[in-house]
Amino acid sequence: MVTVRRTTALPISAEVAFDLAQRPATFAYVVRGVLRVPALAAVPDGFAAPGVEASGRMWWLGVLPSWTHHLRVVALAPGEILTAEHGGPIRTWNHRLTFVATSPTTCDYTDEIELDAGLLTPAVRLFTTGLFALRQARWRQLAAVLA
Repeated sequence: MVTVRRTTALPISAEVAFDLAQRPATFAYVVRGVLRVPALAAVPDGFAAPGVEASGRMWWLGVLPSWTHHLRVVALAPGEILTAEHGGPIRTWNHRLTFVATSPTTCDYTDEIELDAGLLTPAVRLFTTGLFALRQARWRQLAAVLA
């Protein structure tokens, strides 16, 4: 198992960012063009409680169907979301999102993944590094509009 971690500063409060992170529409925005999981949009209250589960077909580049991805919210605390995910070659994808206030109107956002994809782990780690760079750039764009 390997861990990939990336942090970025956002010009919005930790509370606002944490609220946004629980919304499937935010996920769709920050990964658009790379991944699409339409079933996540159907989660009625978003990822607002431990135990919430969702499964759905993942689409690469938004158009190429792949495996069914499974997500379960493990923990939800102020400023932190932890999910346990898996699907296809990905045996383990434990995703922790944290939002730490750096001032009343700014925060540091961290994506951290523990992942295991067997022999594909190095390739998945490389993909995850790029995906985090994209996700966090889009988070900064979104936060700049809201700030």
